[in-house]
Amino acid sequence: MKLLHLADLHIGKRIYGYSMLEEQRQILDQVLWICQEQNPDIVLIAGDAYDKPVPGEEAVLLMDYFLTQLNRQKRKVVIISGNHDSGERLQFGKEIMEQKEIYIAGTFQGKLEQITVNDEWGEVIIYMLPFVKLSVMRKYGKFESLETAIQNFIQNTPISLSKRNILVAHQFVVNGSWMPECCDSEVTPVGGLDAIDCSVFEPFDYVALGHLHRAQKVGRETIRYAGSPLKYSFSEAMHHKSAVLVNLYEKNKIEWDTIPLRPIHEMREIKGRIKDLTDPNHYERADRQDYIRAIVTDEQELYRPLDTLRHIYPNLLRLDFENARMQEQKKEIEEIQIEKKTDLELFEQFFQKQNQIEMTEKQRQYIQNYLSDKR
Repeated sequence: MKLLHLADLHIGKRIYGYSMLEEQRQILDQVLWICQEQNPDIVLIAGDAYDKPVPGEEAVLLMDYFLTQLNRQKRKVVIISGNHDSGERLQFGKEIMEQKEIYIAGTFQGKLEQITVNDEWGEVIIYMLPFVKLSVMRKYGKFESLETAIQNFIQNTPISLSKRNILVAHQFVVNGSWMPECCDSEVTPVGGLDAIDCSVFEPFDYVALGHLHRAQKVGRETIRYAGSPLKYSFSEAMHHKSAVLVNLYEKNKIEWDTIPLRPIHEMREIKGRIKDLTDPNHYERADRQDYIRAIVTDEQELYRPLDTLRHIYPNLLRLDFENARMQEQKKEIEEIQIEKKTDLELFEQFFQKQNQIEMTEKQRQYIQNYLSDKR
């Protein structure tokens, strides 16, 4: 059995005011072509189908087009909600869609929804865990963290370990103290309470994750983020976007590969003096239609640099300056901010930089008491 793992489509997204719908239609057409070439039995969409809880008309029409084409190809589709989706809106017409083998889990209702499919090696059970917060889980029990809540529901789900089990989830998953790579375009959790250790997913042969925009594994090779199909921030400029093709054979035999996805326009950064960035010897080396972040290093004042650069790079999205004057201003702002912060706030900032997570309330109270005793 073949699975095509996608995530974080963010249909309807705008970047610096620019609509990405044309790019998204083109990339979804690539996915449809991949489906025709690779012939997956099921397409998994691991959350953030839309970019907003209330998507615009054009975004809904594009999603309708994509699902209609998948249905015409006779693909089964599994979709869960992400943190950007409205679960209730996403699963509108849920029972009708299931008649077309499009299975949607928009909201968590106290158990893992599942579907069963068969191939020559027997049953494959696909479990669906839509994006969920600790506050929702606490409706079903007194859980200290989201990890303990999800672990509880998995342990209380009758999962047959002799069968092949797949989980589709949209959460922030870690491997012990190791943190996955995040991007500027994501909403990442703070405080550590929303992080899920990958060991929780041990009963599943493959875990199709959504939420983080860089394709990467977490722990073992078969717990994977597909990543977003397009670059949605300049922190992703060096990423290689792809879809994950998973081949399921008999129990304990899984093969996977990534299939590249190529956008209409790349997203990249350029840096230098205005005269260099507008020199044909510089800009003719690459596609001027790319989405550009320009970092200008001139020390002197410039006359309308945005207009000057946009004449060469029509899809210039962001303009920043990096020179001695800007560095001095940044230093002054940081010094003012430090002066305004309390000792506790400064320690919290230091703790977060060192550990990549925020302090818990218990740790904060301990430091507060320690500082009070020292006064």
